[in-house]
Amino acid sequence: MANTTWTPQSWRDKPITQVPAYPDADKLANTEAQLKKFPPLVFAGEARDLKHQLADVAAGKAFLLQGGDCAESFAEHGADHIRDFFRVFLQMAIVLTHGASKPVVKVGRIAGQFAKPRSADTETIDGVTLPSYRGDIINDIGFTPEARIPDPERLLLAYRQSAATLNLLRAFASGGYADLTRVHEWTMGFMKDSNTYPRFEDVARKIDDAIDFMRALGLNSDNTPSLRETKFYTSHEALLLGYEEALTRRDSITNEFYATSGHMLWIGDRTRQPDGAHVEYFAGIRNPIGIKCGPSLSSDDLIRLIDKLNPGEEAGRITLIGRFGSDKVAEHLPRLVDRVKKEGRTVLWCSDPMHGNTIKASNGYKTRPFDRVLSEVKTFFDVHRSLGTYAGGIHIEMTGDDVTECTGGSVAAITETGLKDRYHTYCDPRLNASQSLELAFLVAEELSALRPERRLRAAG
Repeated sequence: MANTTWTPQSWRDKPITQVPAYPDADKLANTEAQLKKFPPLVFAGEARDLKHQLADVAAGKAFLLQGGDCAESFAEHGADHIRDFFRVFLQMAIVLTHGASKPVVKVGRIAGQFAKPRSADTETIDGVTLPSYRGDIINDIGFTPEARIPDPERLLLAYRQSAATLNLLRAFASGGYADLTRVHEWTMGFMKDSNTYPRFEDVARKIDDAIDFMRALGLNSDNTPSLRETKFYTSHEALLLGYEEALTRRDSITNEFYATSGHMLWIGDRTRQPDGAHVEYFAGIRNPIGIKCGPSLSSDDLIRLIDKLNPGEEAGRITLIGRFGSDKVAEHLPRLVDRVKKEGRTVLWCSDPMHGNTIKASNGYKTRPFDRVLSEVKTFFDVHRSLGTYAGGIHIEMTGDDVTECTGGSVAAITETGLKDRYHTYCDPRLNASQSLELAFLVAEELSALRPERRLRAAG
């Protein structure tokens, strides 16, 4: 349902939070004007396709896997980094598909996830106070006065990096890299000692057997595109609304507005004020959208947000991403799920087990204990099972690199002392490849238990 009074500029008349203070307003306006002339990064038809797939998730017919970097950086942009992320993502999706016997909708936090909200406008180190780092699209992580000045030129760098990243991802997804006959090649060398490796190889062997059977029936990668290609979509938090406005375009087919910076955008826990600028912007774009839901979100405000952002009750439009913390999810998730269920709203429920479980280690490193991540995911499934609703997805910060940012894990568990070994994140700690795959197996077990034949077997 189109909002006839909305324009891509409507948000500018609303109160806004998490806005960087650009020193040169004219330079910012000129940069945004330049962006408006650039080609779209994604297309309206792709966003509609994703919305249809998310509608299947909301109906319990599929599962959503959403993940990627906390904040993309200009320094980490390289083909190997993108490839390693993509192949761990494929591994996770295969494990989930096998466990659920359902399609897995694949959405990366990539090709646009540059801006980060901050709890404070400044940070102090050794008595020196400077503006906070807000992501490479805004300023630099270097702790100098010059580095922390918001620079509009970074908008153009972020656009160009997103375009290059999308180009490579599309090649991986459709050019043969995602071919199921390559499933054994997706495991990276450093994961061979993980206890998840033999579990993944067992799944891969079963896929090989299925492919051999299909070959015998005359189906192969050459004549069956679904065996050699996959659908992969991009998403990010739409924090920098000037950038989003510049890349908002009217679709020539439907005459509706779409954000073309990514297939799916979400509103953060700090910017979801019902009368604020971010909600106003999201109300007019037709992409599928997410809403981060934390402990401070009241049930009334959640319904108010859903009604404002999806007045036509369009399936696949709204994904609710819970980020409570392992110690708070059992208290807050049930009240929100129950209220939405009673109001009869059509939504997709997704768990973000990362953001509510961030702590500071004794040595000063920001980290996330892996056991807390697993605990929140398990409680997420328990709550939905008890309320008769569908636990539809997970949303995680992860990387394909062998980093040491989150403590724990079943093999070579990362300790607080070991955090310093390969702590590479520009912002928040990410699961490494082994931890990501271990989480996928936990979720697969939960999904497997929901399969009708498993429930009947257990009841019998």
